[in-house]
Amino acid sequence: MRRWWAAVAAGTVAVLALGGCGAPAGVDRDLADDWPAFAAPVGFVPKADVCHPTVADVGYLSGYQPVDCATTHRAETLHVGTLTGPEAARSAPPRGGSAGLRAAHADCARQVTKAVGADWRSGRLQLSVVFPSAPAWSGGARWYRCDVAEVNDLDDGTVTERQGSLRAALRPGSPLALGCFNPKLVKDDIEAMRPVACTAKHHAEFVGIWQAPDISYAEFQRTSLRAHKACRGLIATYAKVPNDGNMQYRAGTIIYHPYEQQWRDGDRGVQCFLWVSDRTLTRSVRGAGAKALPVT
Repeated sequence: MRRWWAAVAAGTVAVLALGGCGAPAGVDRDLADDWPAFAAPVGFVPKADVCHPTVADVGYLSGYQPVDCATTHRAETLHVGTLTGPEAARSAPPRGGSAGLRAAHADCARQVTKAVGADWRSGRLQLSVVFPSAPAWSGGARWYRCDVAEVNDLDDGTVTERQGSLRAALRPGSPLALGCFNPKLVKDDIEAMRPVACTAKHHAEFVGIWQAPDISYAEFQRTSLRAHKACRGLIATYAKVPNDGNMQYRAGTIIYHPYEQQWRDGDRGVQCFLWVSDRTLTRSVRGAGAKALPVT
């Protein structure tokens, strides 16, 4: 379309030059100021609130085939942001662990948490930050997609097909929200967490997310007792019991933490679970007090 306009403009100049008999009324002979300027080119930017047949690692334009969220899909874009500052001036999209990826992940975590109605890590959800391809980045693209997908369970991160949007997906009573579990033990190690209804017999319950400090993954592993202590505090708040020296005798703790690459990319969310091995629970301990979690 732009070449067509250029050709018309060139032809018009030739006609006027051949005429050579003065300008018609209302024409000032200065053609340049009578043509509106072309708008600055606008690169492709993906849309929010669309779904995708597959989970993307890179936002290739050739692979951008959004579908209606009412149809079967595996991922949903809940927010599209723009990278700014020094990281946006780099010659290539942010790599894993970079400041740019951490900044985008932090924004995605905030936006997705708002969209789903609770901390996204409190449900069976996976968050992905998708940047444009290297050629698109070279062409000026600085967007990033905040994509979310439903996974099978805590121990199997396989993305499952679904229908319907994930907006408000973690509202109270949602089947995607983490609830009560029966840990699968192999010797003294917890191998898996099997979800059950909180009214069924169980030994563990999700109580919240502890945001770990900005330390290295190696240091986090060396100081894992700090995470368990923090989770005991969450249990105390959740069950409404004193967070004192007796807390360790009321319930044990199970933690699920990000993998090393997720940690490097900015995810510091530790999932905290209370665990009682000496008795069986048949209801949620949320707000249940000392009767539900006695000192033993």
